Amino acid sequence: MATRLKIGTRGSPLALAQAHETRDRLVAAHQMDPDAIEIAIIKVMGDQVQDRALAEIGGKGLFTKEIDEALLDGRIDVAVHSMKDVPTVLPDGIEIIATLPREDVRDAFLSEKAASLGELPAGSLVGTASLRRQAQVLFRRPDLRVETFRGNVQTRLRKLGEGEADATFLAMAGLSRLGMADVAQSVVAVEDMLPAVAQGANGIAGRSGDAEARALLAALDDAPTGVRVAAERAFLTRLDGSCRTPIAGLAELVDGEIWFRGEILKPDGSERHAVERRGAVGSAAAMGDDAAKEVLAAAGSDFLA
Repeated sequence: MATRLKIGTRGSPLALAQAHETRDRLVAAHQMDPDAIEIAIIKVMGDQVQDRALAEIGGKGLFTKEIDEALLDGRIDVAVHSMKDVPTVLPDGIEIIATLPREDVRDAFLSEKAASLGELPAGSLVGTASLRRQAQVLFRRPDLRVETFRGNVQTRLRKLGEGEADATFLAMAGLSRLGMADVAQSVVAVEDMLPAVAQGANGIAGRSGDAEARALLAALDDAPTGVRVAAERAFLTRLDGSCRTPIAGLAELVDGEIWFRGEILKPDGSERHAVERRGAVGSAAAMGDDAAKEVLAAAGSDFLA
């Protein structure tokens, strides 16, 4: 059968699981033959360089740049991304045309030595690739040590098992999509660690003006997820957020309103500024932007320098 749609993705087990979920949803929505949808693996810089923190080698775009290029030159029709990896400014000619229903937004705590962050002995080493998690850990537990800990889910679990760190964190959404939720020692409440912007949400990127792809993906678009992600990404955009900046944000729908919480931290956890907003769903993006202005005013202009 001729290929009707080509989906681009990274090659990690989680990225492939997300691409296959997208294909399965398309098949179910349109009664398509699964063979009409091809999944193309594209190597990205963020997966190839594993010995340094993302902030040192260029930040978020490292997981999307090569896929964006494949989309723009027509090698693929759409791309599946974890929205927390997507830069706030997209390349000209590319748009997010659908967001899938959001998974669990929380972080998972993994350790063979303690059941929770609070139970780790002083001086324990926490491994994480996330500047947000590093800052949040040190804010709550300045008596702990934090080091860069990169790799896909399987690599980080192996490193933990080999004793390279006493504990680490992963997104519950990723573990759930891989059928591995049971490896979490505990799940961290958002009140204790606010998640990364758009954590747990997958977005589908397409070319601007590609009406056929947009029509196919429209059936998969989850409006509540889109609204929540819009508020969070507006917060990130105003803060000019990248992998160099510890920023967290979560928008939830409560009683027909958007409830937004956000925070920025110093990388060493020595300072934190938090903000909260409630308002109409229709003003989600404006609310996120306004929350960022408030937190910037409280922190001072040099906070994110």
